Amino acid sequence: MTDDTTLPTGDFRPLLVCGLAGFAVLSCIVLALSILVADFVVPHHDWIADTISDLGAGDYEYIVDIGLYTFSGGLIALALLAAHVHLGGWDWSGGLVLLVGKALLVFLIGARNEYGDADQDGAVIHIYLVYALGLAMAAIPFLLARGAGRIGPGYPRALRIIGALWILSAPVFFFLPTDIDGVFERYLGLLSFAMVAVLAHLFWTITKRA
Repeated sequence: MTDDTTLPTGDFRPLLVCGLAGFAVLSCIVLALSILVADFVVPHHDWIADTISDLGAGDYEYIVDIGLYTFSGGLIALALLAAHVHLGGWDWSGGLVLLVGKALLVFLIGARNEYGDADQDGAVIHIYLVYALGLAMAAIPFLLARGAGRIGPGYPRALRIIGALWILSAPVFFFLPTDIDGVFERYLGLLSFAMVAVLAHLFWTITKRA
């Protein structure tokens, strides 16, 4: 830890930090498992050609929805950690607010159930939620990078690499042929998981050094 970092003392709760960080990682595992299970359970599903959204519609939508809701909770856990262990600056504050926003978007994508089934009941906002999710994911790593650098130089480097890969990769998804966009979407999901893992490790490191 660099010398300019002042760790919280009186109100700092290491067990809370470890628990929330652990839940954030667990949420990624639950979402990944829910997608894997749905890949086998949903009839006629091709994980290379069909997107995760296709798994979130129909009789088995609850499988992926459980994963999405859990992942949304994991993002909220990270936002709580970022507020509890605030590493300073407007950018860190903006990053934690966007973590909450991303969590809400993930939850709404699961709750709306208007993807993959040509649903036209009411306002169909799925594509706009996806756009907003993409923008949030592009900004969060860069907003949190400077504060993360107070804990160690590897954290901002990793976050910026993840953010750059997302910015370069995410727009490509909309131009891919439909026979391979499913596997590419899963790659984008791994980038999101990577960001969660980096942030969880950062908070675990803080508890060790507190």
